Amino acid sequence: MIRIPRLAHLGVFLLLFSVAFPFFGAPEVLWVLFAIPLALVVWVERTRTTVSDKGIDTQTMFKTRHIDWSQVKGLQIPKRGYLKLHLTDETDATLPAVGFDRLGELVVASNGRIPDPFVEPEEEDADAGEEESQE
Repeated sequence: MIRIPRLAHLGVFLLLFSVAFPFFGAPEVLWVLFAIPLALVVWVERTRTTVSDKGIDTQTMFKTRHIDWSQVKGLQIPKRGYLKLHLTDETDATLPAVGFDRLGELVVASNGRIPDPFVEPEEEDADAGEEESQE
């Protein structure tokens, strides 16, 4: 399971602390500000990507989705944001909480179904060795 780091709760606590000061000034009106840290706690706890032998389960704050391995066509690595799976029906599915820094965890959890983009294929190494020996 790949999820938002628990250290994010520290940021939510700091936001809660900052929201408290305006609340003490006008409690009748500004009590609504406490909904922001509460929503962030729910987001941190719910957002995750679970990789299993059956497929990939993604869960965001409001949506849950299951993707079978047979539906996965490829992987997209955007410059910013979460990684995306390219599916056989030509759509993309975002993998919540899986950024570029967590790509290694995704490759290991997929048991080889998602290839490691940083490893060169072995065939090219063998072909390169043969060309060098012929010269």
